[in-house]
Amino acid sequence: MKFDKIHNKGQARLFNNQYLEYLTKTHPLVIWGMYMPILGFMLYFSGVSLAFSALKITTVFITGMLFWSLFEYSIHRFVFHFFAESERAKKIVYVIHGNHHEYPRDKERLFMPPVPSLLLASTVFGLMYLAGFLVGATGYVFAFFPGFILGYLIYGTMHYAIHAWNPPFKWMKPLWRNHHLHHYKNVELGFGVSSTLWDHVFGTMFDLKKEKEDKEKVQELMFSGKTAPRKQLQEQ
Repeated sequence: MKFDKIHNKGQARLFNNQYLEYLTKTHPLVIWGMYMPILGFMLYFSGVSLAFSALKITTVFITGMLFWSLFEYSIHRFVFHFFAESERAKKIVYVIHGNHHEYPRDKERLFMPPVPSLLLASTVFGLMYLAGFLVGATGYVFAFFPGFILGYLIYGTMHYAIHAWNPPFKWMKPLWRNHHLHHYKNVELGFGVSSTLWDHVFGTMFDLKKEKEDKEKVQELMFSGKTAPRKQLQEQ
């Protein structure tokens, strides 16, 4: 999935049907507002109805967040960048993720929209509940799933931030650069978005000391502000 040109304006047309097309767009606050009440209820249920201690809830919750981190890396690497051969498969990959690489400034498609998001989240919860049932630990799912989903919300927010602003702290710059290089240098490296942990573990981390930062290409990936002339960028 490589594009000869990155589009700095507009967005991809994914469906001919205008209603389906509308359902492919969302704002980060919509997704946060949709999930937070669900997560709050599950944590409340874990403490009140299941009588889990605060320590147990916190431990399982953090485990869920860590599991999301690995899930994020895996799905980005093996699903979003699946090497498709048939035209139908190529279309699916493009709808899921390819359009973001072609139109990185499209801020309406950095989060999965509400309808498919809820369907996928329900499926994931069902699979987790089934796994819990098989090992006799269904109650833990009500603390594990909120951590998993919070990991997703942080991932989406970090992705938005990386495409919107410069890193707020110096220690975060490697995370920004890793994702920018994934876009304009090599889509087979840099799969971590909210963390570079698994890129380090699985050997897909860019060697940032050897990679020269192309500020013009970075600006093409960010939707806050206009692309500056190359000469101006080189002087920054």
